[in-house]
Amino acid sequence: MKAVILAGGLGTRLSEETTLRPKPMIEIGGKPILWHIMSIYSSFGINEFLIAAGYKAEVIKEYFLNFYAINNDITIDLSNGKTTVHNGNHSNWKDWKVHVIDTGMHTQTGGRLKRLKKWIENEDIFMFTYGDGVADIDINALIAFHKSHGKLATVTTVRPPARFGRIGFQGDSIEEFYEKPETGEGWISGGFFVLDPKVLDYIDGDETIWERDPLEHLLNDRQLMGYRHYKFWSCMDTLREKNILEELWNSGKAPWKIW
Repeated sequence: MKAVILAGGLGTRLSEETTLRPKPMIEIGGKPILWHIMSIYSSFGINEFLIAAGYKAEVIKEYFLNFYAINNDITIDLSNGKTTVHNGNHSNWKDWKVHVIDTGMHTQTGGRLKRLKKWIENEDIFMFTYGDGVADIDINALIAFHKSHGKLATVTTVRPPARFGRIGFQGDSIEEFYEKPETGEGWISGGFFVLDPKVLDYIDGDETIWERDPLEHLLNDRQLMGYRHYKFWSCMDTLREKNILEELWNSGKAPWKIW
């Protein structure tokens, strides 16, 4: 199974950090939050990733081009430039296959997903999430829930601060999807979607925002279900949230470290 991770936005609310790198490359505990998200999936055996890049895509490409050498010991013979990488690190990323696809500088979230059509159209289902959110989510339980209801889309719902969009339920079926109400309580979208490739038919093109027309139309077609995640979830939308995640990691008690 493949996991698609959005990693192309400008990250304007974190401009202190995103002048030189895209938001998914901001580090928590010395590793990009993108690495943390991939590690969550990998702990459940999902090791093939499609990184939908855009803003400063070259930073993400350079990171993974050098990933193997950076995470192992190396020997460099300066007389001839020969480099040897000593394979001594047996971490979970050994089996990762990473595709970094430039989906455009100004492409919207739905458009980025649509641009990956050739990579995912033959999958039974695939994972899809944002490059700035972590959770101690049980991916196996999420997938089992998705398969149990037979609909095209499952969104993981969480309980967060009021500034996020709100979701209304009837049973497990989603009745309402408000992007950003002035006041909000209850459940919101936490990312970590499970999707049938047929959802791509709900996306028109580069200007399509995934959280608007596609999700609204899936909802109206009774094809959107919500998986309730009751435990830890956090995005990294502001410097304050970044610092909280950093403190949790440094304390040795980061809830999302399930690998």
